[in-house]
Amino acid sequence: MESLGWGGQTPEHERIIAWQAPPLKFGVGATGEIGHELRAAGVGSVLLVTDPVLAGLGLPARVAKQIEQEGVSVTVFDRARVEPTDTSVAEAARELENLRVDGFVGLGGGSSIDTAKMLNLLLSHPGRPVRDYLNAPIGAGARIPGPLRPLVAVPTTAGSGSECTAMVALGVTDLNVKTGISDLRLMPSLALVDPVNTLTLPPAVTASSGYDVLTHACESYTARAYDRRPPYPSPADRPLYIGANPISDVWAEQALELVGRYLRRAVLNPADLEARTGMSRAASFAGMGFGNAGTHIPHACAYPVAGMVSDYRPDGYEVDHAMVPHGAAVVSTAAAAFEFTYPTSPERHLRAAELLGANLNGVTAAHGSDVLPATLLSIVADTGGPTGLRDFGYSAKDVPGLVDGALKQRRLLVCCPRDVAARDLERVVAGSMTH
Repeated sequence: MESLGWGGQTPEHERIIAWQAPPLKFGVGATGEIGHELRAAGVGSVLLVTDPVLAGLGLPARVAKQIEQEGVSVTVFDRARVEPTDTSVAEAARELENLRVDGFVGLGGGSSIDTAKMLNLLLSHPGRPVRDYLNAPIGAGARIPGPLRPLVAVPTTAGSGSECTAMVALGVTDLNVKTGISDLRLMPSLALVDPVNTLTLPPAVTASSGYDVLTHACESYTARAYDRRPPYPSPADRPLYIGANPISDVWAEQALELVGRYLRRAVLNPADLEARTGMSRAASFAGMGFGNAGTHIPHACAYPVAGMVSDYRPDGYEVDHAMVPHGAAVVSTAAAAFEFTYPTSPERHLRAAELLGANLNGVTAAHGSDVLPATLLSIVADTGGPTGLRDFGYSAKDVPGLVDGALKQRRLLVCCPRDVAARDLERVVAGSMTH
């Protein structure tokens, strides 16, 4: 008989669900309460991290004023890089190394929120290079050595879900790849989600952000289940990404239904506040799901897709460097990835498709492997998304490099419900060149 405790014999499979998310304030006008929340948390000064485009629209100045009206002083850093890198956050930290603040505000898309998380880390615990914290094998996977300061995340996109997760995604400049840092200390103190802040997003940015939500929900819903993994040596060894579980499933299902209902509307009619509200809910819900269950092949492939790009400049983004938006990168291999994972749980893949709007009349598990891929491709086509990796300038000669970059994303690939080898990723990547 197997033991149920940590002493003596260990069970054959993991048994414990660990789930976490920050406090959340959600709704039209919620931004106006940020000063109150900071003051209530005992914060007297903050660094507000945002990007140049938002700064030009005036939102950071308005938010800073709302904060200052509650007696909290504000320093604004408005040069967060779209798709941040280890270099960009290290340079920002060096520039701000003499700044002394009680807390942080991340205002913007996932790039600004992740930059705020990194500045909180690097300014709270100076002297250690970014590479030490990056997930192995790209980095050393070091744990954050102590507490961070309060951080309020205020998303202006409905995409990354970074407001609800304890991780960041960074490009690694000298390796032409992206990876992440996962540590519970990176969790924001508060997610303050106001759908009004997304109304100025161009359609292409709305679409790409929505693809990130879509794949977050699909990947976490189909991830290797938490109780189909070996037990961890100790509680300290349990990762943030524990696999699909009954708690994360609730959030993933809610996110999928909202994406199916509202993503097309939000892209095709940017002023549709109901659709914007639905997608903001979807982004945070998906963050609460994948931030605990994890993602797998599409995100593992997306990191080299973004890291190896040479010339592509996306519509709707004001950037001075080649870039594949994260959501476009993840969705570009999603159809092929879910065709590969389908045999592990046909019922989950079909349920995900149904929540997104697919009609399952007459569909059987034996003949349903193309339903979720077709549903994803339909949403992407209707919203002007990528037709394949060739859109970003890739071709067959790039397959080995893209596969090698994906294989480095160990923490993601262990979440795949099916063991995945280089030959499997070759099939996914090659099959995603065109749809």
